[in-house]
Amino acid sequence: MRQFFRILFEGAAQAWQQLMANKLRSFLSLLGVTIGIFCIIGVKSAVNSLEDNIRGSMAKLGNDVIYIEKFSWAEDPGANFWKWMRRPNFSYVEYTELERRLKNASKLGFWQYLGSKTIKWKSSSAENVFFLGITEDCRDLFHLEFQGEGRYFTPTEYQTGSDVCIMGAEVAEGLFGEGIDPTNRIINVGGRKMRVLGVLKASGNDLLKPFNFDNGILVSYTLARRGFNVRTRGQWERTSLLVQAKPGIDLEDMKDEITGVIRTIRRLKPREENNFALNTLSILSGLFDNLFSVINLAGFVIGIFALIVGMFSVANIMFVSVKERTNIIGIKMALGAKRWFILLEILFEAVVLCIVGGMFGLLFIWGVTEAISQAIDFDIHLSLSNTLIGVVTSVIVGVLSGLIPAIQASGMDPVEAIRK
Repeated sequence: MRQFFRILFEGAAQAWQQLMANKLRSFLSLLGVTIGIFCIIGVKSAVNSLEDNIRGSMAKLGNDVIYIEKFSWAEDPGANFWKWMRRPNFSYVEYTELERRLKNASKLGFWQYLGSKTIKWKSSSAENVFFLGITEDCRDLFHLEFQGEGRYFTPTEYQTGSDVCIMGAEVAEGLFGEGIDPTNRIINVGGRKMRVLGVLKASGNDLLKPFNFDNGILVSYTLARRGFNVRTRGQWERTSLLVQAKPGIDLEDMKDEITGVIRTIRRLKPREENNFALNTLSILSGLFDNLFSVINLAGFVIGIFALIVGMFSVANIMFVSVKERTNIIGIKMALGAKRWFILLEILFEAVVLCIVGGMFGLLFIWGVTEAISQAIDFDIHLSLSNTLIGVVTSVIVGVLSGLIPAIQASGMDPVEAIRK
């Protein structure tokens, strides 16, 4: 054990001497290792952070919600645009039929786009604010969160279609400015006076978020039918249904039930294909997974090429080091040093050099991730697992780059080595 620690100490000391003896040569040689670690671990850290964001978003929104729309999230809308456009929009009548017929649904929501309008408060105004008419269960299905003392519609307000609304964060900031709480204030929407029940929290940095209400206003669907001239049948700009399965109900079973009920409501023949799509957040997650795989592969390929360059550079340093210390190696072997001792000493020296280059790469990654997080307000971090991967990769590169010089050094004849 004492010999092993001696090897570690001498290898580290010799590696430090090599670094200090020719700083420019050492810098250029270790640059490949640094760039390689930066590419591989940097890309992996970015992808892992994005994946964590998406998984967290799915956890917040729930994996048991089915979004029923004309468009499929899994297909390219541009490739089948006219196919999607020929499909009928969902109506409120279909929503009520689904609410009545579905047995395995715990919550059912319906929303309808009501167009964009200009809203006013005193002398302030906000243009192009979109309005959505939503049903009662949408609060839980949308996972709405309020700022301060804001609240959702009461059952009475919903049933009677009271002139109340819920405001998005950007709309509230643009209309009222900072320091003014919009809650319970009266706004003017095309001559209609509406009281603000509350302001929604900003959507934040969640990438996987099907709905962003920051620049919108939500009203009860009852008010939408009464005050926005909405029809319960026929075409409209955009509508959608959301269904949450009861606890313990498999999502595929829920999809099968929904498909059967909608086909019955729309009187589709057995040979006719569905004119609707059932979407889940797992579809978006799958699309992101494919993207992340490509990005990871690209970073890995670039990093491997950089590491190969770095490996040859470190190997060159080790060949030079062995040549410069040939007589010293011969003296050590003449005094009784085993060949494995010389082998491990050279290998450990190469490993130390690569670890130094790898640590610089990890340091650069940490600095870049911190700068990006501050600049775009998105959490990109260097995790402990990725740090360990970077260190292990550096060790592997060190072993590979020092293996041939180490074998060469340990195979020397002591007498011949001393003469040189």
